[in-house]
Parts: sequence; C-alpha cells; structure tokens
Amino acid sequence: MENARTIEEWEVELGEQVRAMRLSANLDQVTLAERAGVGLTAVKNLESGKGVTVKTLVKTLRALGRADWLASLAPSVSISPLRMLKTKPARQRASRKRAVRAKGGAGIV
Repeated sequence: MENARTIEEWEVELGEQVRAMRLSANLDQVTLAERAGVGLTAVKNLESGKGVTVKTLVKTLRALGRADWLASLAPSVSISPLRMLKTKPARQRASRKRAVRAKGGAGIV
C-alpha cells in the first residue's frame, strides 16, 4: 500500500530517481549543482534521501530537463469545480413504494 511509506522512505525513493536521471544525463553532481543553481551539498542530500526543500527539488528537476515529472504530481484540472457544480444534474428522490392491493380491492398488503 503506497500510503504505508514513511516520509523518509519517500525521500530515499525520490533521491534514487533523481540520481538515476542525473546518471542517465551523464552528469556529475558538481555539474548538476551548477546548472540547477544549488549547492553541491543540496544535490548530495537530495540523492541520499536526507531531505531538501521543494525549491531545490524543482530547480534540480528543471536542470535535468525533467520539469514534466513535476506535472504528473499535480495534473491540471480540465474543468473547474464550480462549473462541475453548475452542470451537475438535479438530485432526484426515490419514488415511494406503492401499496399493492389484493384482488378485489380489499386492503393493502
């Protein structure tokens, strides 16, 4: 279950993914830090899962040309919630059960 991961586990997972992206781009940590405009320690902390700011993560992903990766975290909404409320069909109530009459019309069963 994905919700069972701790914050620390997520930090390690993100760090491993960033490291894989960096190696795939054939960059060393120093070059990535320079391109991202962050310190070398920040890149090392990010990759080792020690935690960094969101700002550092975003700068690093942009430097790797992977800003699209962030878009998957917060997909754009195609229709506004207010419009959804306005176009929502009116609520209908369930109809009452009708009484069944016995043959001959004698009473309700």
